[in-house]
Amino acid sequence: MIGNAQGFRMPPATRNIIIINVIVWLAEVCIPGFGNTILRTLGLHFYASSAFNPLQIVTYAFVHDSHTITHVLFNMFTLWMFGRTLEMVWGTKRFLFFYFVCAIGAALVQEAVWAFTWQDDYIRAIAPVNGLTFDHAKEIVLRGIADHDPSLAEGLAAYKRALLTVGASGAVFGLLLGFAFVFPNLPLYIMFIPVPIKAKYMVAGYAVIELFLGVSGRMDSVAHYAHLGGMIFALALLLWWKKKGTLNGRMNGF
Repeated sequence: MIGNAQGFRMPPATRNIIIINVIVWLAEVCIPGFGNTILRTLGLHFYASSAFNPLQIVTYAFVHDSHTITHVLFNMFTLWMFGRTLEMVWGTKRFLFFYFVCAIGAALVQEAVWAFTWQDDYIRAIAPVNGLTFDHAKEIVLRGIADHDPSLAEGLAAYKRALLTVGASGAVFGLLLGFAFVFPNLPLYIMFIPVPIKAKYMVAGYAVIELFLGVSGRMDSVAHYAHLGGMIFALALLLWWKKKGTLNGRMNGF
């Protein structure tokens, strides 16, 4: 167990990540018109969109939804709860490496999902508006693409530019998995559930819920596959460290 004094320590990487996220969110909220600029510039766009910049696979993790405090609050609270402990165990260098692997991994998975689904999602969105079935709308869209229809090309480009993901959630879900690996049997409490749950079971439950929500299309505004992507990349790195026997300690290299 972590003692009281040490338990509330804020190691440097955890502290600075939280500070940056909060400053960016406050800038979005407090400076009129600046929020949209931040989203357009730093948020993760589809790689086939004119709005995409490779740096966005990192910068998106420092941007949150400015319309609600819940998004940034949940992520930063979870980062404070679990990240500070992992940073104290692993050291700042390794913790930062792990955090950004998870964030970048989440972005790459989200990009892959967009690549495979964007066209069908676009057709699914326009079909009911035009009183068409999905199959009929798909036939029209594919014909328009083949004929290089300029109005269709403009609509497709606008849709691809609208695809956007922001938030540290992918990295945070990776941290949850990292915590469960280092402290698998540590009892944790979830709000409104008075019974302690071991860390490994809680994280497994999160993963199952995210997979279900992603596949079922529930809560479409949430990037469930990005969450899973953070956990997938975290798992690969954690298994590598475990194989090398360095999971619970600091080391000079990665």
